[in-house]
Amino acid sequence: MSSESFNWHGFLGRWQQEWVPRADEDGEQILVRLGRPGADEAAIAAAEERLGQRLPPSYRGFLAVTDGWHVDQTAGIYQLGGTSDIDWFQDPYDMTRLYEQDLGDNPRREDILLAGMWRRALRLETASDMSYALLDPGDSDQDGEWALYIYKGWSGELPDRYPSFRAYMEAMYRGFHSDRADRPDFVNATTRAQDAHVEQARLLALRGRYVEAMPLLEEAVSFGRPRSAVLLNQLRHLLAPRESRDYGTLVADLRYLPEILPVQAMMPARGQWRLGGDEHWLGMMTARGVARVTAEGVLSAMRDGTHRYAPPGPWGRAVAEAWEAARWGAADAAWRVLRDALPLWEAPGPLLIAPLGVLADPVLGPLITPERGREILATPRAGETGPAPEPVPDLDPPGLTWLAEPVANRQRFDGYRCVWVEGIDPARLPALIGEEGAELSAPVDPQRASWRAPRPHERDGVELWEDRAVVAVGCTGEGWAFAFDGHSHHSFNELFLSPAAAASSSGRAVVVWSDPRRSSPGDHPAAFHLSVAEQGEELYAFTVRDKRIQRFGAIPKALDPARLLRPEDTALDNEKRMLEALHAELGLSLPRFALTQGRLRTFTTRSWTRTPRTGERFAYLSFVRHRP
Repeated sequence: MSSESFNWHGFLGRWQQEWVPRADEDGEQILVRLGRPGADEAAIAAAEERLGQRLPPSYRGFLAVTDGWHVDQTAGIYQLGGTSDIDWFQDPYDMTRLYEQDLGDNPRREDILLAGMWRRALRLETASDMSYALLDPGDSDQDGEWALYIYKGWSGELPDRYPSFRAYMEAMYRGFHSDRADRPDFVNATTRAQDAHVEQARLLALRGRYVEAMPLLEEAVSFGRPRSAVLLNQLRHLLAPRESRDYGTLVADLRYLPEILPVQAMMPARGQWRLGGDEHWLGMMTARGVARVTAEGVLSAMRDGTHRYAPPGPWGRAVAEAWEAARWGAADAAWRVLRDALPLWEAPGPLLIAPLGVLADPVLGPLITPERGREILATPRAGETGPAPEPVPDLDPPGLTWLAEPVANRQRFDGYRCVWVEGIDPARLPALIGEEGAELSAPVDPQRASWRAPRPHERDGVELWEDRAVVAVGCTGEGWAFAFDGHSHHSFNELFLSPAAAASSSGRAVVVWSDPRRSSPGDHPAAFHLSVAEQGEELYAFTVRDKRIQRFGAIPKALDPARLLRPEDTALDNEKRMLEALHAELGLSLPRFALTQGRLRTFTTRSWTRTPRTGERFAYLSFVRHRP
């Protein structure tokens, strides 16, 4: 609808009819006349002649219906003047100079317009809280509408910009509704229509039609309608699963608490809560009606990685199955279980429209990427029907060559080493290659666990030459258990002792170590090592360092480094060829997503270096940054 055809009579008449005092006002309700009789064409033309400028269409239409308006903001603009009140602002406070000095060498168009607005603008307000309503003829569109800026002098913020006077008035009408939404006596045709839209959006969302639901909820939120924000936040949360959303008092409702409270605890559990730390967050939760002991327990479980998302019913059984797969690294298999069971999810009450609780599970939560979040929202659930969405592609590539490619916001691993053991439960790995007393941790970020692990000089009874790795544990689809370290602090060296023999007491074991780093020129050349053992005996092995090959045993032709390494190729190409051969010959693979973005259980291995022999020396260097 164009500005000239906009029904100002109907719009302003509805506003006047619905008007009641704000919720925080006391005393008897007094009828307030928001507008004044409209100005005739002669009065508008006289104002334009005085100003030397034809007024924009939506403002002219407004003046013809009411020659001024009581906006009644809580803080900001209280009263808009009419034809005899408006005049040029003329920048009495020299705001132009202030804004021009911040333009820089390559300013944006909108910044240039704002800097020049102060001397061009038409001032509309006659009563305000140190605020100004400024129409800018220099910031206009193809329909001749001028942008309107609201500058709140007490806020220290940039002015709010509206593309037209009409857009500003529609926003103020929505604000008028929002200010009064909590009043039980504030019921009218508009509130009833918006509440109907909220219910319509809720059903659309459950039918997988979230794209249609979102604009209905966004409009209802702008009117302050109950339930609208909490429903919209759920949609936005699953579209951006790593961001934080607030669910207000919904967290205290016992129907929703198991899903919502852990989600609200995600930020403080990650150490990203800055407003007063845990105490402030716990205070917020208790103020909303959550028992403090409950909030403390959930926060503690979230922080130490022991929280489990455990909903009831068929959906809950699928969640448990997916958790078992994901905890050993099978991210795509786990997601497929969840995806197939999504139609079985049942809402514990009308204010939950998606299984948000999965986001807070330390094992399953990382699986929910934005693409998978959209797939959740597009899947009909909770008894509603509709077409199923197209499945999103799997996240994990086959094989091992991804180890030599960029991963998760970094170029590639600085180095990696892994032990595979065929046909065993991954939980047995600590007993095979772990240090004394090694146990599996709760699911954690493998990189963080490695970098936070104490170094040899920080541990009693550990020699400085020891190389005890913190490894992430899982299993592959081909039936290999693995222990992977992609964040080692150590370089491959002559004291290396392969853990393959120790790992192979129950079956075949494979060890790979790729170390592309050099700690200094001429020292610790890049290395690639493979060793294979079975029943406690090493069968064959080789180590490539600076194109020199050390061999042991009968190496299969498919893995022969002399055949796989080509002098004319780059080191990266040769490494990829080795990794392709390991996948083809031995069926080795690793789950990229779990190792780079997921959560896995970890343990500390025995040393990957042997005891120095007589005459061998070992140097330990530590670098400390001193501030001047």
